[in-house]
Amino acid sequence: MASNFKILISRSEGSIHLGLCGDFDGSSAHELINLLKQYSHSDSKIHIYTDGLNQLHPFGMRIFTKSIGIIKDYADRISFSGDKASDFDIPLVYSSL
Repeated sequence: MASNFKILISRSEGSIHLGLCGDFDGSSAHELINLLKQYSHSDSKIHIYTDGLNQLHPFGMRIFTKSIGIIKDYADRISFSGDKASDFDIPLVYSSL
């Protein structure tokens, strides 16, 4: 994990808030995906704030993109906001075929 990466976690009004801080690399991507899997067992909305991110490493973004299928069943409860939110705007299109 990037030595300066951390995820600040708080809860309020039935929602979980994750503040991403530092550089986002491959290990950081795994940490975020693991947290999302952990919180998938609740019905809470998950708000992810990207304002604290510095550098988004291409490898970290590839890891996150390849792992996004893990959260497909509850993706409608996850929202990204902040300066780098659009970098995480990965369409989740799944066919029922």
